Amino acid sequence: MEPGAQSAEAVPGRALTYTDLLDGRRLTPMFKQYVELKEQVPDSVLLFRMGDFFEVFFEDAVTASKVLDLTLTARDKLGKHPIPMAGVPHRSVRGHVRKLVQRGFKVALADQVEDPKQARGLVRRAITEIVTPGLVLEPDELDARAANHLVAVHFAAAGVVGVAYMDVSTGEFACTELDDEAALAAELDRLDAAEIVVSDELLEDPRVATLRAGDVRLAEVPDHAFSRDTAVADLCEMFEVHDLRGFGLEAGPGVTAAGAILYYLRASRVDTLGHVRRLRPYRLDGFMVLDEATRRNLELFRTMVDGRRKGSLVGLLDRAVTGMGSRRIRRWIGAPLLDPEAIDARLEAVDLLARNEELRSALRRRLELVHDIERLNGKVQSGRAHARDLIALRRSLEQAPAVDVLLDRDDARGLAPFSPLPDAAELQADIAATLADDPPLSLSDGGLIRRGYHAELDELMDLGKEGKGALARLEADERRRTGIASLKVRYNRVFGWYIEVTKANLAAVPDNYIRKQTLANAERYYTPELKEFEAKVLGAQERRGTLEMELFVQLRDRVAGQAAMLGELAERLAAIDALAAFAELAVRHDYVRPVVDDGDVLDLRGSRHPVLEQMRLEERFVPNDILLDATENQLLIVSGPNMAGKSTVMRQAALVVLLAQAGCFVPATEARIGVVDRIFTRVGASDNIARGQSTFMVEMAETAAILHHATGRSLCILDEIGRGTSTFDGLAIAWAVAEYIADTLGCRTMFATHYHELSELASTRPQVRNVNIAVSELGERVIFLRRLRDGGASRSYGIQVAKLAGLPEAVLERARQVLANLETDAADEIGRPKLARGRGADGPAPGQLSLFADRTSVLKDELLRLDVDQLTPLEALNLLADLRAKAERL
Repeated sequence: MEPGAQSAEAVPGRALTYTDLLDGRRLTPMFKQYVELKEQVPDSVLLFRMGDFFEVFFEDAVTASKVLDLTLTARDKLGKHPIPMAGVPHRSVRGHVRKLVQRGFKVALADQVEDPKQARGLVRRAITEIVTPGLVLEPDELDARAANHLVAVHFAAAGVVGVAYMDVSTGEFACTELDDEAALAAELDRLDAAEIVVSDELLEDPRVATLRAGDVRLAEVPDHAFSRDTAVADLCEMFEVHDLRGFGLEAGPGVTAAGAILYYLRASRVDTLGHVRRLRPYRLDGFMVLDEATRRNLELFRTMVDGRRKGSLVGLLDRAVTGMGSRRIRRWIGAPLLDPEAIDARLEAVDLLARNEELRSALRRRLELVHDIERLNGKVQSGRAHARDLIALRRSLEQAPAVDVLLDRDDARGLAPFSPLPDAAELQADIAATLADDPPLSLSDGGLIRRGYHAELDELMDLGKEGKGALARLEADERRRTGIASLKVRYNRVFGWYIEVTKANLAAVPDNYIRKQTLANAERYYTPELKEFEAKVLGAQERRGTLEMELFVQLRDRVAGQAAMLGELAERLAAIDALAAFAELAVRHDYVRPVVDDGDVLDLRGSRHPVLEQMRLEERFVPNDILLDATENQLLIVSGPNMAGKSTVMRQAALVVLLAQAGCFVPATEARIGVVDRIFTRVGASDNIARGQSTFMVEMAETAAILHHATGRSLCILDEIGRGTSTFDGLAIAWAVAEYIADTLGCRTMFATHYHELSELASTRPQVRNVNIAVSELGERVIFLRRLRDGGASRSYGIQVAKLAGLPEAVLERARQVLANLETDAADEIGRPKLARGRGADGPAPGQLSLFADRTSVLKDELLRLDVDQLTPLEALNLLADLRAKAERL
C-alpha cells in the first residue's frame, strides 16, 4: 500500500467518484493532470503511472479491483471524502491489461513521458496506448494460432453492407460488399471479429442490435467517420497513391468501412501502420460460403459441447510449426476455394511434400526456428519492439536462405511459386552487427549493443569496467594506508560510492575522510578523489545508457523501413508451413488426393470422418461410400435408428468436400468432387433464448435460410427436419422441404429422417434415392453396423435405443404397448383411444406407423373400375403393360 493510502473500509464518508472532480473542487496538481487525461478517454479504464506503479482511481479502481482481484484502498486527498484506488507494478502491467481487455473493457495507459530526475515539478504524463480487443499489438497477449480482426460495418443504401477488417498485429487489411444481413452474419462469423466498429447514430438500429446479441465488443464512432470521401482521401494518403484503382477498389461501402477503421485507429493512438501494405478487395463469390450454423454444426473451429479448439476440425488439421502457418490453415478452412485450378495448385504442392518426406522434414525443421514474423513486424511498426524481439526476428531471417536452398532443389519444383524468398540478408546482418546476442528484456538495463559496433560506446563500456577495477585497487590501497583490514569501498544507488569503516576502527580514520552516513555499527565516508571518480563513472554510465537507447531506436527504425519485405516473407513462409502441415496430416492418417472439377458428381469411396476416426472410440470406425450427383442421386433420403451414425456419415461428406476445396488431402480411398459453392447444414436441436427463438423456430429459420440461398451447386446436410413440432406438422414440412429441394433447387442433398414415409419420394422422382444405416437385431438387442446401404429403413428402433440409454424397464414395457396400439390404429371399435389401453393389440408384429394408404390399394381400385369385357386384345395388352410399370414404380 502506498504512503498516504489506507483501507477503503476504514475511511468514513461517501467515496468520491470521478464526476465529483468536475464540479469545481480544488484539485491537487496530480489529480488535475489525471482529470485532463481521463477526459480524453472517458470510456476507458485509465491506468495512471506513478513511480513504479500504475494506479487506478474512482470507479476505475472499483472495476479493476473486481476484475484483477486487487485490494481496493483509498487516499484522502480531497477534503474528508475517500478516493478509491488500486495499483499494479509497472513491470507486470501487461498481464493486467490483458485480463481487462479479455473481459471486454477498453484500457488506456497514461505513462510518464519525461525522466522524473529531470522533471521540474510534476512529471509529465500522456496517454501512450489504448488497448481494446481489436487493438492488441503484443503477440504474447494474442492466440498465436488465430487472427485478431477489428471489423467495421457500414449499412449503405439499398440493403448493401460494407465490411472491412484489419488485423493490426499482422497488417492484414481487406474489404468487401455484401447484399444482405444474412451474408453479413455469415461473414462476421467467418472473421470471428474481436471488435466491431459501428456508427453511434445506429445504436438503436435493429441491425446493430443483432450485432450486440453476441459477445463481441462494439466500438462506437461518430457517424462522420463513415464518410466515403474522407475514407478515399485517408487511404490514398496512407498508401501514397493518387487513387485506389491500382488496388482494384471502387469508392463503395467497403472502402467507407475501411475508412472508419482508420478513424478508429487514429482515435485510439494507433498511427504506425507501415506493415499494412495494401487494402485488399475480396468477394464472397470467390470462395465457398459457410454460414454460422454450418460452422457450428461441422465444428470447424470449436466443439459444440464445450467450445474448445481441441476436438474441432482445425484442432485436428493444425500441424503447423509456426503461428503464421496456423493462422493460414484457419483462413483456408474458413474460406475454401471455388476455382478447380487454384485448388489443384494447392493439392499439387501438398502431393509433392507428402511424397518427399526428406524435403518435408527439412522444411519443417527450418520453420520450427522461425518466430512469428508477421506479429513481430507489427510490433516493430508500433515502436513497442524490444531488443529480444529483434533478436527473434534476426534468428527467423537466418532461416530464409536455408529454406530458399530447399525450395530450389529439383524435387521441389512444384513449390516454385514460393521461391525465391525475399532477400533479408542485409537486414539480418544489420541486426546481428548491432545487437548483443543476449540483450536484457528491459531497454533501460544496458547491454543492448554489441561491443565493436560503436567506438564511443566501447570507450564508455571500458570506463565502466575500469571503474570497477579502480575501486578494487582503491580499497586495497586504503587498507594498506590506514591499516584497517575490514575497510570496504562500496556503491549503492542512493548514496553513490563510499568508504565504510566499522566503529571499532574509527580511531584509525585519516583526516581527509569526510563523514557521509552513520550506521549502527559503522560510519561511511568519502574523499574528494572518490567524489571526482564517482562523477566521472556516473557520467559515463548515464551517457552509455542514452547512447545505447539512441543506437537501438535507430536500428528499430531501420527494421521498420523493411515492413513490406518482412510482410512478403512472412506470407510466403506461412503458406509453406500450412502446405507442409497438410502433407504431414495426409501421411500420418492415410489421406488421398481428391479430384476436384467443375462437374456435379460427389463420389467418395471409403470416406471417413476426419475427427471421429482419430478419437479413442470403443469400436472401430467404419468407412462409407457416398454418391451424389444431379441426376439419379441428387437427394438421398437417409433413414435408420438414432445412434446408428446418420449424422456422422452426412457430416463426414461435408467435411471431406470442405477439406478438398481448402487444398487438403481427404480421409477416403478415392474422392471425386464437383465444386460446391456453399455447404448448408441443419443438424441438432437448439434454441436461442437471447433472440426469443424456440428450438423449432431456430430449426425453421435455418431451414428457410437454406431454401432461400442454396443453388444447384450447393451441398445440403439436413437432419430431422420437422422434429420440433407435432408428427403431422413435422412430416408435412419435411415432405414439402424435400420436394422443393428435389424439384426446384436441385442441390446435392443428404436428408436424414425418421419419417419413413419420405421414402415414397423415390418412387415418384428419379433423382431421389433411399439409403439407410444398417443395423442387426439379436432378440431385443440392436447392433449398429455403421454401414450406409441402399433402401429405406422399416423401423426406427427408438425403444431399443432408449433401453441403451437406461430408461426403467416399466417405462420401456409401457412404450412397447403404446407403440403397438399406434401401429395398428388410434381407436378401438367403440371409439375409445387405444393409447389408454393396458395391453397391445393382437395381430402381426408391429411395423413403422404409416400415415399413407397401402400402395397396392391404388392398383386394386383401378382394376375394379375397369370394364374388361369391353377391351380389345390390343387394349388389354397395353393395359397389362401399364399396370406392370406402375407396380414396378410402387
